[in-house]
Amino acid sequence: QVQLVESGGGLVHAGGSLRLSCVVSGAFRPINAMGWYRQAPGKQRELIASITRAGTTNYADSVKGRFTISRDNAENTVYLQMNSLKVEDTAVFSCNAQIDMRYYWGQGTQVTVSS
Repeated sequence: QVQLVESGGGLVHAGGSLRLSCVVSGAFRPINAMGWYRQAPGKQRELIASITRAGTTNYADSVKGRFTISRDNAENTVYLQMNSLKVEDTAVFSCNAQIDMRYYWGQGTQVTVSS
């Protein structure tokens, strides 16, 4: 059974940094695209960063230049380095992994940025 477990969330002051990790277990096929989503209170979930197995990345305009997505294929792990955090980045961050034609989700980790 494929499971995704995020870690690294927490409370940080505006301007600070956090690094999120997402470990995928139970995957016996290669993991294709991986991504980080976030959902703020009262808002829809949005894709903020994605990375292909080859390492090609894409970012939402709202995080471009501040967040960096990376992955370790040997460890089935995807990371999100978040710098220059803003109050409006406060959300539940979830990771997503594509294996064959299926998508799997983690439970999410809370990131709270205080002013």
